[in-house]
Parts: sequence; structure tokens; C-alpha cells
Amino acid sequence: MPLGVTIQSVKSVIAFLLRIANSAKATVVTFLLLVLASAVIYSFLEHKGVGDSVWWAVVTATTVGYGDTYPTTTGGRILAGVLISSMVLLVVPLITAHFASKLIVDQDAFRHEEQEEIKAHLRFIRAHIESLNARDSSDRPAAP
Repeated sequence: MPLGVTIQSVKSVIAFLLRIANSAKATVVTFLLLVLASAVIYSFLEHKGVGDSVWWAVVTATTVGYGDTYPTTTGGRILAGVLISSMVLLVVPLITAHFASKLIVDQDAFRHEEQEEIKAHLRFIRAHIESLNARDSSDRPAAP
């Protein structure tokens, strides 16, 4: 696989994660899809019912791990490792970052409309000062 393809793939994954991180709905939907997909795969690999599989996926994804239901096949154990790792390394940090960014918002920051109004006033003031300077310099007598 060429290096350019690998770098492009990494950039695509990062862009996807950023899109998810910037939306609470996308983060929750991603969590739910990951749990449901894991439950379906677990049900298939471990020959368990839907209820047990969903319970296992929720308990495993939230890293509670009661131990009442656990994988016994190699595929199930690999699935558990992937689910736990993706939750701990991706989903939980994305959720935390999203809510932390909402808490850290500066309430004193100017809104876009206010910034545009301030810029317009500054342009007016600058133009007025320049016209005063131009008038002042034309009123002065020429230096001998």
C-alpha cells in the first residue's frame, strides 16, 4: 500500500472523528451504533440471545464488566477487546471533549454581529481621524 494512500486514510479517519466530536447527536448515535453492532456480532460469535448480547455490549462498552456474561470464543474475546478499546480511546474522550468545550465557552465573548458592528465603527472612526488629519495639514502654513 503506497504511503500516500495510508496518509489519506488517516486524514479521512481524523476528519470523521472531528465531525463526530463536534456534534452531541453524532457522538450519541456513534455510541449506540457501536453497541448495537457489537451486540449483533457477539450474538453470532457466542450463540447468545439478543437480550444477553445487548446486555453484554452495554456492560462492556461502559467498562462496567459485571462478569455475568463474557465471551468464551476467540472471536468474541477479540470483539470485546476492540469494543473496550474503541470506547476508552475514542468514544468516551469524544463525549468528554464535547461537553467540556460547551462548559468552557467564554460568555463574555462578542457575537459575530457585535464584532461586525465594532469593525464598522472602527472604520468610521479611522476615516474621520484621517479626514481631520488631512484638513489639519492643509490648514498649516508651509514651513519656510
